[in-house]
Amino acid sequence: MTEQREWTVADHLRGAEPEAVRLWHRIDELIRSFGAVTHAVSQTTVTFRGPRRGFAGARPVRQGVRGYFDLMRELPPDPRILGVAPYEPRLFVHQFRLADEGQLDETFASWLREAYDVGCGAHLRP
Repeated sequence: MTEQREWTVADHLRGAEPEAVRLWHRIDELIRSFGAVTHAVSQTTVTFRGPRRGFAGARPVRQGVRGYFDLMRELPPDPRILGVAPYEPRLFVHQFRLADEGQLDETFASWLREAYDVGCGAHLRP
């Protein structure tokens, strides 16, 4: 039996373009500024977990950062949002790609803040 190795944030950042690594760190810092957040790292992404559940994930890619976040609503069209799919009766998963730090604006930050509320259990309240 082969032993599975544990993935780390450093594994995802190693070898990535410096601009993508900087952007990933900016996203990480922003999300951590909302409150209690931990990382759950897998081979495919770094998931951000709030006190109740995971609510977003991100990893550097060739041209920026790709990831997802969960909201209790479907966002209107935006070039940063690659797709939206219902996940649970009250949650929608939004896939995103940010090509540069300029795309991490107040609007995007507000979506991540809203996703953090999901990580705190907002979707469970009536």
